[in-house]
This record gives sequence, C-alpha cells and structure tokens, in this order.
Amino acid sequence: MTDPMETEEAQALREAVRALLTRRSGPEAVRAAMDSPLGYDDKLWSTLCEQIGVAALAIPEHYGGAGAGLAEACVVLQELGRTLTPAPMLGSAVLCGEALLRTGNDEACERLLPGIAAGTSIAALAWSGVDGQWTPALTASDTGLDGRAHYVLDGDIADVLFAVARTADGVGLFEVPVDAVRRERVTSLDPTRRLAVVEFASVPARRLDTEGFERPLRRLRDTAVTAVAAEQVGAAARALELTVEYTKQRHQFGRPIGSFQALKHRMADVHVLVEAARSALYAAIVDGDAEAVTTAEVVCGEAFSHAAAEMVQLHGGIAITWEHDAHLYFKRAHGTALLFGDPVAASGA
Repeated sequence: MTDPMETEEAQALREAVRALLTRRSGPEAVRAAMDSPLGYDDKLWSTLCEQIGVAALAIPEHYGGAGAGLAEACVVLQELGRTLTPAPMLGSAVLCGEALLRTGNDEACERLLPGIAAGTSIAALAWSGVDGQWTPALTASDTGLDGRAHYVLDGDIADVLFAVARTADGVGLFEVPVDAVRRERVTSLDPTRRLAVVEFASVPARRLDTEGFERPLRRLRDTAVTAVAAEQVGAAARALELTVEYTKQRHQFGRPIGSFQALKHRMADVHVLVEAARSALYAAIVDGDAEAVTTAEVVCGEAFSHAAAEMVQLHGGIAITWEHDAHLYFKRAHGTALLFGDPVAASGA
C-alpha cells in the first residue's frame, strides 16, 4: 500500500510548508513567537492558512475545508514539529475540527468549521483533569458546566471554546461562551506549546453532540495521539540531522568527533528509532485501530525523547544553554510524551 504521507500531493505539500518555515520560522523566529502575547506568529499562521490551507486539510469541502484527511494534516504537523514552530494547528484545526465533525451536528459544523478551516477562528477543547487522561474533568447539570480543565491547548486566547463533560446520560460535547469562564495561561515545561487552565462555575453551555460523545471521544483521542506522533517524528528526525551536522563540525584530536566509532553507533541507533517511528506513524494513519495508535504513541514518543537526549549529550555543554536549541527539542520531547495522557494508562495495561 502506498504511504499516504508520500504521495505526489503529500510531497508537494511538504515542500511548500518546509520552504515557508525555512524562510520564516528559523530559531530566532521561533523564540520570538513563543515569547509573543499569542504564543505564536499570527502572520505566519495566516500565511500557512491562506497560501497553503493547512487548517482546512482535514475538514470536508462542504464546511469550507480542503477535503483531504489526517495523513495530509500529519504532513504539516511533521514540518511544524521539525522546526518547533508554535501554531494552533494541533489544538484548533485538528483536535477541535475533529471533535466538531464527530458530533454529527450539521448546524454547528456549518457555523463554526469555516472559520476554523480558514484559520481566522482559533478553537480550544477543554477535557482533561490534572492527570492528563481522557476522563472528562467537567460535569454538566441543569445549572451549566462545572469543574477545572487542565492542559487546554491555546485555551487562554481561543475565541471558540468546546468542552467535554460528564452528563446524566454519559458524555457530551458542549460549546461554551469564552467570556463565561476563567482562563489562565500556565507555565509549562515546553515553552513552544501554549497551555491553559480553564475554570467552569455553572457556566451556560450548548450541547452539540446528537447521539452521545463517549465513543467519538475515544476516536478523537486516537486522532490527537496520531497527530502528536507526526510532530514527534518530524522533531526527532530534525534533532538527529542537527546532531549529525554538529559532529561533523566539532573537532577533537585533530578530527571531527562524528568520525569516532562510538558516536557513529549512537547516531545510528537514533536513526533506527526514527525510522521505526515513521513506520509506527504510518500504521496508525493507515490502520487507525487502537493498538496501532497506542504503538505509535509509545514508539514515536520514545524515539523523540531518545533523539533529543542524544542531541544534548553529543552537543556537549552548549546544549544546556538557553541560547542553543537542543534544550527546546528536549523540553518538547518530554512535554509531548504526556500531552494526551500516559499511553500505558490509556491502553488499560
């Protein structure tokens, strides 16, 4: 079967995104973006959406999208992960777009998805408690939604807010007025990923799902995990590239350190892990079953963590300085590994 991320269309998409990010999302631009009030470069995001249509990829055409799919979105996420570019792609375009589509609510989709697809509306999804798992942290009653949701991607700046909450008949997805909740950005390990805590106190909300959201929530988690795996593959591959480049430049004992056999073996081990992660991501996209997704979550997470750790080790002392990007890859690796909950706990093992 042809890899959906290696078709002619996917390769053209990859080249377009990479070319734009190479020009406008270098290390200095990434640092400026993560320190900005929004936590990302809104002009770069607008260009990605207007010229390439990244936010529209996984949204059907009749809702203003491009009618592509998860594979194409993962191509973009790989490139964003490669450069650690802060962007609302994961939280708004993928997570919230998928959540809305799975409600089966045509009216809500027609009203909200065009803005998400265009990138002009930034959406956020509140679902998790402090443990990071996919058990809803919020409860719904006649008086509204109550509770405290953690790790909400772009939650403090979003202009559209969705919430997953326990109800009397199971689990539901709700649309919540952003001015009715208390939103606070939190300091996280990964400065390139904007997270917030959102507090609900008898907040009025509009239920969107038509037949319950418990099963769609499981499928939504699979989509979210696969999307993060794509980021991890791109970032791990880039961490290896940068490490190899550095070992060719740094000399000791009159020769590049990359020529030492022990270091060659270490970088070869990382290469094997990155290729295994690519295969696991492919299986998660093509098969889409829970086992393949959990495997991708574990394999891609471990590959990125190992690649980032070796990047720090092989760069030596400069890698732990604020001025060097190795520590940003290291922090992203550990932040994303648990972003959507512990994979072992999620699998029920």
